[in-house]
Amino acid sequence: MYKLVVPDDIRKMIRTMHPSLKKKIKSSLKMILSDPHSGKTLMDELAGLRSFKVSSFRIIYRIKSPEQIELVAIGPRERIYEETFRIIQKKIEL
Repeated sequence: MYKLVVPDDIRKMIRTMHPSLKKKIKSSLKMILSDPHSGKTLMDELAGLRSFKVSSFRIIYRIKSPEQIELVAIGPRERIYEETFRIIQKKIEL
């Protein structure tokens, strides 16, 4: 079974979501944990990440090891990929 690593900023974001969206996100996270390869494989600058569709939102995550999945970002499809790229760039700069 995989362990889910959720950064504090994403945890706070989930807490503030509308209850119906929060329920869909949590259900989708359970599906990701049961089959981490179910998300779409991302390419180019986002290689190594996966995207899972939840209504008009996307959950971006990476499989860190055979036991661990790390959430990278959650947000509306319109801007999630650009936001994820910025998050990755910040981590590289650190």
